[in-house]
Amino acid sequence: MRLITHNMVQCHVKDCNTNNFPLRFEDAEVELIEAEYNPTFLINMLPKLDWEALINTAVQLGINNVPTTIPEDAAENEAFLKGVHNLILETHVQQGKMVCNNCQHVYNIKDGIPNMLMAEHEI
Repeated sequence: MRLITHNMVQCHVKDCNTNNFPLRFEDAEVELIEAEYNPTFLINMLPKLDWEALINTAVQLGINNVPTTIPEDAAENEAFLKGVHNLILETHVQQGKMVCNNCQHVYNIKDGIPNMLMAEHEI
């Protein structure tokens, strides 16, 4: 699971409407998988990312070099864009769990794929 995907999912358990984003990682096994660099895509994605959630997720995974804010010159700042590229597109959680901070529901991740299916009573 790429961190770009993680930045867009929240808990969907019935009546879990607060403090359900971002899901926190537990027992995460991270792998870096090379991806094609596309600065135009990154520039277009920046406004769609929840930057604070991304920073918190990175710290959970032991990645501590993410800037606290998006620089004003982000579109022209190649070093920043390459760092974002590495973080959201090349950092994959291969195994582990995502846990909701509100209801504590666990979403298992196996072979890089999160299981977001719910039991009937959770919908």
